[in-house]
Amino acid sequence: MPDLPLVECVPNVSEGRDPVVIAALAAAIRDVPGVRLLHVDPGADAHRTVFTFAGEPEAVGDAAVALARTVAAYVDMRQHHGAHPRLGALDVCPFVPVHRVSLDRCAMVARRVAATLAHDVGMPVYLYEAAAFRSDRRALPVLRRGEYEGLAARLGDPAWLPDFGPRVLHPSMGAAIVGARPFLIAWNLSLDTADAHVATQIARRVRASGWTSVVNGQRVRLPGRLPAVRAVGWEMPSYGQAQVSLNLLDFQTTPMHEAYRVVSEEAAAVGASVIGSELVGLVPLEALRASGRAALGAAAAGASDTALVDAARQMLGLDAVHPFDPRARVLEWALADASVA
Repeated sequence: MPDLPLVECVPNVSEGRDPVVIAALAAAIRDVPGVRLLHVDPGADAHRTVFTFAGEPEAVGDAAVALARTVAAYVDMRQHHGAHPRLGALDVCPFVPVHRVSLDRCAMVARRVAATLAHDVGMPVYLYEAAAFRSDRRALPVLRRGEYEGLAARLGDPAWLPDFGPRVLHPSMGAAIVGARPFLIAWNLSLDTADAHVATQIARRVRASGWTSVVNGQRVRLPGRLPAVRAVGWEMPSYGQAQVSLNLLDFQTTPMHEAYRVVSEEAAAVGASVIGSELVGLVPLEALRASGRAALGAAAAGASDTALVDAARQMLGLDAVHPFDPRARVLEWALADASVA
C-alpha cells in the first residue's frame, strides 16, 4: 500500500441496467488525477451500481463531484424503479479512511463535497454518520425513509430541511446523502427460494434493530440476533432467488461467518436454506482472514492469507452468484495490484 493518505469512496448510483451510462459514470471517476477506480458493481434488479475508488482525500472528493455531475446528465429518478431503497440518483456517497487518514478528515471531505453538489447541481443534500451536523440524522435508514417518492413531502417539513441545497425536490436527482464512516461490508446472502417475504422475515430477525411483535396482547419491539448489522429482504428475479441483504457495520463485532451462520439458522426455521452469497464492492482482508480461521479451525495456524481467504470463500459461498476474484475484491490486494495514480 502506498505510504500516503488514502481515502476510499463508495458511491451508490441509481442506475444498474444501462452499460453505456455505467461506463460514462466510471469514466468520470477515472479522469480525475490522483484517483484509482478499483471496482464497478452493477445490479440490474436493484437498479443500482456501486463504484469503489481511492486516492488522497481532496482528489477523491473531486472525483465524487465529477461523478455527481455526470449522474445529473444521465440519470432521471422519475423513470427509476428497483429493489433497493433510494432517495436519489446519487443515493449515498460515503468517504472511508483507509491509510493515514482520520474519520474526522473524511467528514471534512464529505461536507465539502456536499456543499459543492448543492451549489453546482442544485440539489438537496443530507449529511450522515460522522459528517452529520445533527445526531438524530446520523443513520442512513432514517434519512432514506419514504424514499424518492416521499421526498417532496419530507422537504416541506421544517424538521427535514437539507443540510445543504434547496428546500425543494430536484426532479431528476432527488436528494443525495453524503457522509463519512468506517468500513462497511455490503453482502447479500442468497436463498433457495424466490419468495421475498421469506427473505424479509429472516432479515427482521437478524438485524440489530429487530422487529415488532405482539406479546401478551401488546406490540413490542424485539431485538435482532446480530449486533451492528442492518438487513432487508428482497427478490432478485434475474437470479431466480430471494436474498437477505446485509450491511455489516462492524465486522469485528459481527464477523461474516457469524452472520452467515445466524442467517442460515433463521432460514432453516422457516423452511429455507442459504445457498451462497455475493459481496457488493470490496472487503477488508482481515474480515476474510477471520472467517478463514473459523473455517479451518486448528489447521489455520500458520496458514497463508491466500489459504485463509480461499477457506472463507468456500465457507461463505462467495462464488454463488458471480465468480469471486480475491485480487480484485479484497481491498488491500486491489490497492497493491493497481497503484493509485
